[in-house]
Amino acid sequence: MAQRGSYAKGVAKRTEILDTALDVVARNGFRGTSVKELADSVGLSQAGLLHYFDSKDELFTAILRRRDEVDLALADPHADIVEQLITVIRHNADVPGLVQLFASMSTAATSDPSHAAHAYFVERYASIRAQVAAAITLRQERGDVPSGVDPTRLATVLLAVSDGMQIQWMLDPATDMAEHVELVWRLALAAVATPA
Repeated sequence: MAQRGSYAKGVAKRTEILDTALDVVARNGFRGTSVKELADSVGLSQAGLLHYFDSKDELFTAILRRRDEVDLALADPHADIVEQLITVIRHNADVPGLVQLFASMSTAATSDPSHAAHAYFVERYASIRAQVAAAITLRQERGDVPSGVDPTRLATVLLAVSDGMQIQWMLDPATDMAEHVELVWRLALAAVATPA
């Protein structure tokens, strides 16, 4: 029984660390957040904090996973995935440090397949691309999108625009990421609906 209690306490502490880290990173940014600051904010030493994670990169990858869980909880379950994606992009403007973390970790993960975040990004993009493609397929079944459109290709473009807008927004926070992604989505729908 003691082992179960210890395990539950460990899970609870890890969740506390990640929830606190979301706030700290959102506020201070990826570059402005140290492991020491995160450890101090949850009453642990740096070694104590890293006891819950294999490395600093694994800690920051876990923060990204937790961010995805929180974003999913914020999304309207009745909205399709494209609308949910735009809602999350809108929310990202309120958490600039997490956008910076995402961009920094994705760059590191794409340049090194052994990076702690590599599998996270591969899985994340495959999952979101499949969900967006499924939403496009549903729109095809309703007659909103022509059947000749490849849902996966359109989903891939939409995700690329989303990521590109995050980079532009980090350079110029006056840029409305969600508005631009929504514009591209509407233009894509209009273009595919217009006979050639």
